[in-house]
Amino acid sequence: MRVAEVMTAQVATARPVDPIRKVASVMANVDSGAVPVVEDGKVVGLVTDRDIVLRVVAEGGSLDTPVSEVMTEGVQTVSEDTNVADAAGKMASHQIRRLVVTGEKGNLVGILSLGDIALDYGAKQVGKTLEEISQEPASETH
Repeated sequence: MRVAEVMTAQVATARPVDPIRKVASVMANVDSGAVPVVEDGKVVGLVTDRDIVLRVVAEGGSLDTPVSEVMTEGVQTVSEDTNVADAAGKMASHQIRRLVVTGEKGNLVGILSLGDIALDYGAKQVGKTLEEISQEPASETH
């Protein structure tokens, strides 16, 4: 089964200059904990609800701060043609719960989450992937 068959295709995005307040509002409106940050059609980062809490709220930062200052850069991606098992393996090896899905030209086409895999691929694979994600990392990576 390919990633394109199970991913979430309709993804809300943000621009690097968008204020955190706007991105948080988007998260609330679309019921998502992660929003890709896109510039010139390419994903340049990912901001999660956790990023906002740890990098803005916990530090007393301003909700008017541009998302580029709190987003995670170097986002892990996967092609829409990748096998779901391989994508789950990538999540496990990088200890992450989401992958940005890109098309042929590197453009954003969706997000693959553990929830997507659970719905369409099976709880057994999700359990295995979650167990691997939750293990202590051998070295610090993001």
